[in-house]
Amino acid sequence: MRPIYARAAANLKRIVFAEGEETRVLHAAQTLVDDKIAKPILIGREEVILARIKKAGMRLKKDRDFELVNPDNDKRFNDYWQTYHRLMERQGVTPASAKQIIRTRNTVIAALMVHKDDADAMICGTIGRYDQHFKHLSSIIGLADDARTYAALNVMILTKGTYFICDAFINPDPTPEQICDMALLAAEEVKKFGMEPKIALLSHSDFGSLEHPEAAKMREATKLIKKRSPSLEVEGEMTASAALSEEIRSKLFPNSELKGQANLLIMPNIASANISFHMLKALDDGIVVGPLLMGARRSAHILMPSVTSRGIINAAAYACANAGLMEKSRLRKTKNKVTRLKKHA
Repeated sequence: MRPIYARAAANLKRIVFAEGEETRVLHAAQTLVDDKIAKPILIGREEVILARIKKAGMRLKKDRDFELVNPDNDKRFNDYWQTYHRLMERQGVTPASAKQIIRTRNTVIAALMVHKDDADAMICGTIGRYDQHFKHLSSIIGLADDARTYAALNVMILTKGTYFICDAFINPDPTPEQICDMALLAAEEVKKFGMEPKIALLSHSDFGSLEHPEAAKMREATKLIKKRSPSLEVEGEMTASAALSEEIRSKLFPNSELKGQANLLIMPNIASANISFHMLKALDDGIVVGPLLMGARRSAHILMPSVTSRGIINAAAYACANAGLMEKSRLRKTKNKVTRLKKHA
């Protein structure tokens, strides 16, 4: 996490928390302010947030340390419901329902803040279901221009190493093309943690040992990844033991292009990814970062209700660091576009 924290601290970003009344979020906000990692924005009822800060003995001060957005009384209400209505009017959202949603759906408010550049990044999901939060984020923030699919990446810093698991929350039964897309997205995220991605596409089959549709899917996805990004160290399909043990893998497939232990584990479906993630989380007292949402236009992430304050801090640091990288990328693309237009003028 050191590269992430250093990047976030070097360029402070505004991060909005949809569940600003949550005590875990408030403790995280205190640490983010104390350690100069981010500029928190808290969504919630002012009297509730201030009372909980006081009850917990925290030093947070409204306006000095954080911005407060009260859904019941905010000057941006008209602007926000009208923006939301424009985005959603062809999905059955009327002006009346848009007003009600902006009063009652904090995740929508947070996503609109990022959409309108009133915040640089957002965190939600400490309350509620992942799929409901994701529905709002995908509708408002949308896919990045160069992305074709969303995916969730879980980072697990365990006693035996750091591992990345994809995709435990979004794609129920991804196609080979989607698996390829999510693996390439995940590989870029691994690099942001200062590590080189070593990718294993997992199955219950080892390198063609079983003729099964799921194994064939992962085999095809491996070919697609190698074709689109030949420089990546990737192999599949294989069992988890072959992915995590070079000794086992070398006996099964001596000519594997993957060397050493895999750190990026791409699962064949949401069930296997979710089960693996929760099993490892329960068996090892490690650090979990995420889930991290990949493929979105902006830095927006959906956590789990079980997340701790430390988990929120880690995710927020990542979200802010990533927001900085995304900003640089947008500026670079804009500059290149202007240069091309000048050449053709």
